[in-house]
Amino acid sequence: MSQIEKKLEEMGLKLPAVAKPIAAYVPGVKVDNFIYTSGQIPLVDGALKYAGHVGAEISPEDAYEAAKVCCLNCLAIVKDLAGDLDNVEKIVKVAGFVQSAAGFNGQPKVVNGASELLGQLFGDKGVHARSAVGVNELPINAACEVELIVKVKA
Repeated sequence: MSQIEKKLEEMGLKLPAVAKPIAAYVPGVKVDNFIYTSGQIPLVDGALKYAGHVGAEISPEDAYEAAKVCCLNCLAIVKDLAGDLDNVEKIVKVAGFVQSAAGFNGQPKVVNGASELLGQLFGDKGVHARSAVGVNELPINAACEVELIVKVKA
């Protein structure tokens, strides 16, 4: 078990299996020393755990947890393509999309669910550039979606 997975275990978390795509794409692609994940929604055991517009049907606090789930789904892809999460050299970029109710502008706090998890797991390697975008709709009514760009060892 990798050091990162041990940290996850200590936090009461674990990596899921790589989620099966719900459309015509692959979960992630490795190009040279970079892994680009497809956007991941908060699926747990194949079912959507957090649904609805943040600020209406779902609270910002629950959406924060949803972003963590999305991030774990991304990390499962990274592990699959890199062989081990200990091969991560740097989390380069996080892109977060939040299905937002009219007037909700707390997208950065929601996407912190992913960013703070990466910081706890990877320390300085987890410090990253980021986008946190509010959108009107997401696939299958997901509360949020997260994608990663990660540099890994050669």
